[in-house]
Amino acid sequence: MNEHLQKLIVEGTLYGLVFFSIITWILIIAKGVQHFRLGRQNRQFTKKFWGASNLDAAASLAKEIGPKARLASSGFSALYVVDGENHDLEHSWDRQELLERHLRQQIQKEYESLEAGLAILASIGSTSPFVGLFGTVFGIIHALSALSKAASPSIDIVAGPIGEALIATGVGIAVAVPAVLAYNFYLRRLKLASADLDNYATDFVNLAQKSGFRITKPINKPQQTRTAANESNTIIGAAA
Repeated sequence: MNEHLQKLIVEGTLYGLVFFSIITWILIIAKGVQHFRLGRQNRQFTKKFWGASNLDAAASLAKEIGPKARLASSGFSALYVVDGENHDLEHSWDRQELLERHLRQQIQKEYESLEAGLAILASIGSTSPFVGLFGTVFGIIHALSALSKAASPSIDIVAGPIGEALIATGVGIAVAVPAVLAYNFYLRRLKLASADLDNYATDFVNLAQKSGFRITKPINKPQQTRTAANESNTIIGAAA
């Protein structure tokens, strides 16, 4: 392998690590904005929901945005019954089972949205040090090749290539550390958000039980509902 190709490999490794770093910080910022916005939406909806006089009154909140609002909207859709109608398979379930099924499916959708991007952070955090080490190996090979071909070997000949090799290792670690820290932080936030939705779903089922698992007020859904996944993708796309 010639020296020019070895140098290109080291430089390519450094550029690749810089690219990984850019992706990492885009995801860190995007996920931070996502969690901040969804947390604010949940707090606003929770205050309005528990301030409603009953489930029929709370059904008017279905037009609100946020994970809990979408979860409530899914639950209200399962509870809404028009006498003499809804004889299809969708409404042939036991009312409680139908409600729990709707809530469980919506929680899964919200979980998948909040989980988006975490696999990339985990991958970058686990592979960046090895990518840097890959560049280090070829940097050392480049230095040894230059040393073997030199008429009078000296430290000046190997200083440059070895310096580049060590930089590759340092950059690899520098890219991995924020990716790993961000992954652990947002994984923790994901678990807390998921537990919060589970608790809210349990409270919703208990409230629905008191009303016989049905409401009579139609759900006023917005014409165009943005899901959590769409919100997340919009944030990440804008950041990119």
